[in-house]
Amino acid sequence: MQQTFFFQAMIYLAAAVIMVPIAKRIGLGSVLGYLVAGVIIGPACLQFVGQEGEDIMHFAEFGVVMLLFVIGLELEPLRLWRLRKSISGLGGLQVGVTSLAVMGIALAFGLEWRQALALGLIMSMSSTAIVLQSLNEKGLMKSAAGQSSFAVLLFQDIAVIPILAIFPLLATGAGGDHAAAAHAKGWVQTLPAGLQTLIVLGSVAAVIVAGRYLLGPFFRIIAKTGLRELFTAAALLLVVGIAVFMTFVGLSPALGAFLAGVVLANSEYRHELESDIDPFKGLLLGLFFMAVGASVDFNLVLAKPLLIIGLAVGVMVLKMVILMGLGKLFRLTKDQNATFGVGLSQVGEFAFVLFSLSRQEGILSHELTNIMVAVVAMSMAFTPLLWLIHEKLLLPRLGVQEEPEEKESDLVEEDNPVIIAGYGHFGTTVGRFLQAHGIGTTVLDADSDQVTSLRRMGFKVYYGDASRHDLLEIAGARNAKLIIIAIGDEEKRLELIRNVKKHFPDLRMMVRASNRYDAYDLMNAGILNIYRETLDTSLRMGVDVLKLLGVPPEEATHSARTFFMYDERMLKQLSAIRNEDEYVLAIRHNNEELENIIRADRADKPVLQGQDPVGEKNLEKAVNKTTVLPCQQQVHPPV
Repeated sequence: MQQTFFFQAMIYLAAAVIMVPIAKRIGLGSVLGYLVAGVIIGPACLQFVGQEGEDIMHFAEFGVVMLLFVIGLELEPLRLWRLRKSISGLGGLQVGVTSLAVMGIALAFGLEWRQALALGLIMSMSSTAIVLQSLNEKGLMKSAAGQSSFAVLLFQDIAVIPILAIFPLLATGAGGDHAAAAHAKGWVQTLPAGLQTLIVLGSVAAVIVAGRYLLGPFFRIIAKTGLRELFTAAALLLVVGIAVFMTFVGLSPALGAFLAGVVLANSEYRHELESDIDPFKGLLLGLFFMAVGASVDFNLVLAKPLLIIGLAVGVMVLKMVILMGLGKLFRLTKDQNATFGVGLSQVGEFAFVLFSLSRQEGILSHELTNIMVAVVAMSMAFTPLLWLIHEKLLLPRLGVQEEPEEKESDLVEEDNPVIIAGYGHFGTTVGRFLQAHGIGTTVLDADSDQVTSLRRMGFKVYYGDASRHDLLEIAGARNAKLIIIAIGDEEKRLELIRNVKKHFPDLRMMVRASNRYDAYDLMNAGILNIYRETLDTSLRMGVDVLKLLGVPPEEATHSARTFFMYDERMLKQLSAIRNEDEYVLAIRHNNEELENIIRADRADKPVLQGQDPVGEKNLEKAVNKTTVLPCQQQVHPPV
């Protein structure tokens, strides 16, 4: 039974569901919760999982691929260009200095230079999954430390390509697993070096071209079906397909996914893709961390505890010193620099892949590889504890220091003050008006044809169902000031209102109503700011009719304002009437009252001279005289 797929799935899910909330509750973070869960169910404790742990880790590494794809979606090429100095400068120096430092120490302990160089390159990597997960949980992604960390991680991910190309050249043949190496080599590695380079460059170009010209029409076809599950399947197919393709040509699948994400960062399907991928990414990352915990060889750790723990601590201290030195060089404040050094001090998940390759190529021996894999896993496990020490002990002493000059954030999700849900004839007019006043808006629309057409006209519109709270989260609803709900579908409008009330209670709503009956439903749903799309236009036409018939312009405009105020005041009370006959009688009574008010206003000359500019006295009398039922939560019957 223990070998069945469902039993293994149950064990992993149960371990995560139990341990992660406990770890979060005591302030250790989700990453350590996953790692501890892996240790508990692994060979060291309960032995629910064992030999298959390495295979699960290879599968779970796909979570890192998805993470890089989502990161790419959040980085528009222009922002990536603005980060170039941090990526090439800070990231390049971190990899270079750390590699040389570790190489020098390894040479001092008697390793051959090729082994020392391989070890240095591997240990210079940090964990993209752990760092970004921790920064997101702590809300530090937009800080100077967060942006610097991201730049370094991005350079490291890009650097994996040349590292993979260098490793075969470092092969000594001593102690290598030649059978595994021969099996592991793909068809590209058997070709001449020049041809390999052309294939690598061509593969990267193919991903960029396909993302630029083919994926848009592809997702447009999928979106037209209106099936959410099919769009999710297409999103997964994209990431899996890129990973398979990049692996086939001998490149990092994470890099291919990242490139595809960057190319799609300006796509109208960006938010929908991100929200569809996000649950799978989170689950697979959790599985990856559990697999790391389960794969730690505790027999080896117990046999050589001082060596392995000492190496893990030594590597982390060395990386922290180098990182904080570079942070100071790049003018990070003390608190940001400390956060930067602590966050990137561990060794990353790509180390497992690189150690496997180094063993296959005969660069590092089996014994040294096993020790270093345990060191990498221990450094990952120590990271959440180091974060805790940093937050509880170090930061209170340093204090949070203000940046001397606030920099424009290069890494942000949609962070505009206004979200517009629905960009048809109503939403477009509002959006254009706000844009003309320099107000930033994030626009969501579920009509793929409409999105395509608007983007061709220069509007920045994203495809997606705005009634989904996860999509609203990605669109910036947590920080936005208000949302304009201009969706044409009445049921979708009400669903969106419920989701906003539940998940974003501080987000102010301004809602379009198709007509007065639609407005009744919105009022009964508790919406205060309702805008009937035909009311203003109809009254403007009525004013023009009066002018053409000889009514003075001031009087015509004043009558329209009186009508508007009376109609708005009556709307809430009429929405409570549930009997059709009572509603008809109320409408007839209100129409008579409105006629009397306007007649009284036209006969009262001071009205036109500004003493009672909107007929307030006559209007109050009519409202107080009107008899309707108490307001109840119900839908008004159609007439």
